Amino acid sequence: MEEKIVLVTGANKGIGFGIAKHLGLSGWKVVVGARNQQRAEKAISELEATGVQVLGWTNIELDNLSSLEQAAKEVNEKFPGLSLLVNNAGIPGDMSVDSQHTEIDDIRKTLDVNFIGTFALTKALLPLLAQNNGRIVNITVPSEISPFWHPLAYVTSKAAQNAMTGVMATEFEQSGTPLEIFSVHPGPTTTDLNGNMSLPGFHDIETVGRKTAELINDGRNHQGEFIELYPIVKED
Repeated sequence: MEEKIVLVTGANKGIGFGIAKHLGLSGWKVVVGARNQQRAEKAISELEATGVQVLGWTNIELDNLSSLEQAAKEVNEKFPGLSLLVNNAGIPGDMSVDSQHTEIDDIRKTLDVNFIGTFALTKALLPLLAQNNGRIVNITVPSEISPFWHPLAYVTSKAAQNAMTGVMATEFEQSGTPLEIFSVHPGPTTTDLNGNMSLPGFHDIETVGRKTAELINDGRNHQGEFIELYPIVKED
């Protein structure tokens, strides 16, 4: 049976940890993407305790392009069988302000991490993923603006990521490149990113991790799709 290897960015906590865990429990061998060794090793220990096979970790600094080049080189050397990249890592930006009070620097930093960094890592891993008939899954939010939740920096960065997904999917199909890319919107989830907010309509990391893993494992082609697990709801 062919080895199934996945790199999940931001796998040391939150939704990334949940996705890594449930992909691992379904037979994937996991490479943890994290920003520092201590957090990575803690996550590896917790994942292995649940029965997940972890192959190792790689340093993912989405705001550092030279670091991403090094990460891609390391993945190519250590994990040449990689066939799935889950782009989960990101930053929230300042979610406490409206657009009128959003700092330009906050927009720039959020775009640098959530879009430019994600694109740079994806681009660097495309040759390896294509070699292995691979897939790219982006964890994102809708480009359409919700009246209930619309932090400008974060939504803008994810809209750019969604555009990347659509453009790449079209190009893969037009060129016959053996790659698949699609987006998953987990919906409102209680994580560090939102200060562990828990309101009606919110779901936990276990639920979202399991459902995302089931989607990835469903055997269907989802090229270019935007798949919403749970919609954004009004905060009561």
